[in-house]
Amino acid sequence: MPDATPYSKPGLFGLLLRGGLFLLFIRYAGGLIGWLLSGSSILVAAAMSLFIAATLASLFVVRTFERGRLEDIGMAWSASSLRHLWLGVGGGIIAALLTLLVPLGLHLAALERSTDPANAFTPGKLLLVSVVLLFGAVGEEMMFRGYAFQILLRAYGPWWVIPPFGVLFALAHLDNMGTNQLGILNTGLWGIVFGYAFYRSGDLWLPIGLHFGWNWTLPLFGVNLSGFTMGLSGYTLQWKAGPLWSGGAYGAEGSILATISVLLLAAWLWRAPLERQTAPLLDAEPPEPESEPREEL
Repeated sequence: MPDATPYSKPGLFGLLLRGGLFLLFIRYAGGLIGWLLSGSSILVAAAMSLFIAATLASLFVVRTFERGRLEDIGMAWSASSLRHLWLGVGGGIIAALLTLLVPLGLHLAALERSTDPANAFTPGKLLLVSVVLLFGAVGEEMMFRGYAFQILLRAYGPWWVIPPFGVLFALAHLDNMGTNQLGILNTGLWGIVFGYAFYRSGDLWLPIGLHFGWNWTLPLFGVNLSGFTMGLSGYTLQWKAGPLWSGGAYGAEGSILATISVLLLAAWLWRAPLERQTAPLLDAEPPEPESEPREEL
């Protein structure tokens, strides 16, 4: 386990300055990188520009303000990190399956082979989209549960920080295609769950796993993911129920079933057997003051 970074405890202005610089760096660097990647698909440009911008921003602020390293934002790797990652992936997949298999079992939807050639299954497409979704999840977690989130969490505690960052996470999806009110609410709940997952585990690997597991499973059933259509398996979910159950054009995340799933996932996280790791930005303690040598009489 890496040593904690040198302790720093800025005032409110210093916290806002550091967090603001971090988020502004991501916003404008992400926009520039997205423009450079504009020749690729919207999904690839969005995911990779956020990942690259969040990585560069994290490196800059952690090195500049904390004299630390990238892994100090909860990216250190260990056996516990691997376990948390797989727990997260499994939890995200189960939450997605609950959201989709229940309506299938109740005959509120039917899984049918897609007639659109763009939705046809190919191993290369599945691999590419899986990698893009993984990088997208890492980028979003570094942005919303990374440096700014952690220094504020250290200063003000979970109740004052985790819900507001969940709101910010939801607001970041307002411009997505097919946005609806329940979808934004559910996205905010997901943001809170991801924040709590970091708080409980001490690393970003658990929320990254949850994020990726959910995002990866939904497209396999041919449903939209936060408004994005991917079509990975050659099948699509045809709904016999209304938008309350299907989520409409936003996808399953905009459904009441997703609300239930994320709440059940939060309950599981509350009791999950996690091995909390040292989070340098969150757990660092102020150094002991050096005692001045006494003069010998």
